[in-house]
Amino acid sequence: MDREKLLDLYKKYELEKSDVYKHQHYVIITRQGIEKIAAKENIAINYEVVKCEPSFAVVKAYAKKEEIQIETFGSALKGANYKDGNCNSWYVMEMAEKRALSRSVLKLTGFYELGVFGEDESDDFKRSN
Repeated sequence: MDREKLLDLYKKYELEKSDVYKHQHYVIITRQGIEKIAAKENIAINYEVVKCEPSFAVVKAYAKKEEIQIETFGSALKGANYKDGNCNSWYVMEMAEKRALSRSVLKLTGFYELGVFGEDESDDFKRSN
């Protein structure tokens, strides 16, 4: 991970200490941080529901920042543990959407190439108390 590039991005997007945290091997940006970045960059995102079932959802995100456009996905599978799924919530469509949003924003702004993830991308990424 290029710490200097990462610090430059933190400053550019005016991220605060509460917007970012270290989790095991990864740097994680909170939902609030993702929203700050998206607003500052004026990122436009449209979603397409690929699959929506009671315990499984996939959302495709079409994201645009100036002339750069990407497509990415977010998914959620309700399960009691990670052998059974990747989400503890019954709100699987909402989780899939949040995951697609995080991935879109982080990809368009260069955070992904530095190994940074959004807290919504995995229940494992939640900040421990």
